[in-house]
Amino acid sequence: MTDGSEKKKIRSLDEIKAEALECHKCALCETRTTVVFGVGNPHAEVMFIGEAPGRKEDLGAEPFIGAAGQYLNKLLAMAGLKREDIYIANVLKCRPPSNRDPLPEEIHVCTPFLREQVMAINPDILVTLGNFATKFILKTDRGITSLRGKAYTAGKFYVLPTFHPAAAIYDKSKCELIESDFILLDELLSVERERKVKVREALKERAEEEARRRANAPGEQEHMEF
Repeated sequence: MTDGSEKKKIRSLDEIKAEALECHKCALCETRTTVVFGVGNPHAEVMFIGEAPGRKEDLGAEPFIGAAGQYLNKLLAMAGLKREDIYIANVLKCRPPSNRDPLPEEIHVCTPFLREQVMAINPDILVTLGNFATKFILKTDRGITSLRGKAYTAGKFYVLPTFHPAAAIYDKSKCELIESDFILLDELLSVERERKVKVREALKERAEEEARRRANAPGEQEHMEF
């Protein structure tokens, strides 16, 4: 335990993954084929968080490689993104039997890995796919249907909840809604990128102003040289 004044060490994704691959903290370790840790750009602006691996992901050791992953690729294009631009992970790293819902105890022991992934990547935006990811990140009991369609904040992150792509595959009425959420993601990214440019310009201007001030203050310059 720390007294709150010490910052928690941020581990690299490789360090976190090495521990996750050896995890036996819940019964899912007995039925999994592999640990599906996460994949993507370690410096991504946007991190996507799903629920848990499915059968294909369990076999392939990579999230969203089935039909939902193919639809996700289409959605990403609507936001001007590609898979290599983003990082994607799940609340659970192991597949629940028969793709059942994650159990509370499984979420409890597995989400420390997710927290560390978020800290290591430090994205600007978290896109939560479906109920389990959204409820965990936003610490809410509200369902995804009432939450989607707008952005929230959690700490320093923007959070954009939307339906899981698999839900839109099985219920075509959700396609228009999830696609509108990805258009919103594109807009949010544009705003955030513009904000960063303004911050960089302000910092540069401040540094130049400070350099000019020091150059015009010979007494201070002499003190600095001493």
